[in-house]
Amino acid sequence: WQFQGSPVSPLSSSAQAIALMAYTMEGLYRKFNEEVRTAGRSSQQYRDNFHFKTLHFLLTGAVQRLWDAQGQQCHCAFRGVEKYKFSAKVGDIVRFGQFTSSTLCESVIEDFGNTTVFKVQTCYGAYINDFSSYQDEEEVLIPPYEKFRVTKVTDNGKTVQIELDSIGTYSKYNCEWLRG
Repeated sequence: WQFQGSPVSPLSSSAQAIALMAYTMEGLYRKFNEEVRTAGRSSQQYRDNFHFKTLHFLLTGAVQRLWDAQGQQCHCAFRGVEKYKFSAKVGDIVRFGQFTSSTLCESVIEDFGNTTVFKVQTCYGAYINDFSSYQDEEEVLIPPYEKFRVTKVTDNGKTVQIELDSIGTYSKYNCEWLRG
């Protein structure tokens, strides 16, 4: 973190900046997001088996602080997925259910795959490029609690493009200090 010289402001702590940088490093985000998806199944699963509570707390705070400092603006972002062809219908309400990296540059998604391409109007995601390990990606981090309406689906057989518009947030969990 100190080597890259990432700024702390407008974040509330250097720990939030470090959390953002760590998240964007190769390897960590895959395991972390897998755990986030699993931990969301129940409060017991979260309490007993989720080992990334601090990182989740810091990332949530960092995204919220940046989003607020950036004027709570919406971003048109893109995400490419290689291995999975997702399906959706116009009108569906969906969440990613994990922290989701996306880019402002549509051309960048080719590096990540195009089996499924999401075009996302995120209104709670934050531009994190100043904290990213990959500063040429123009990265926007979408929080797991943002809800979207599917507005368009284009399936050409080999690939699918799904367009999503933000409609607010939803989370059944509140951060709490766990005694123990």
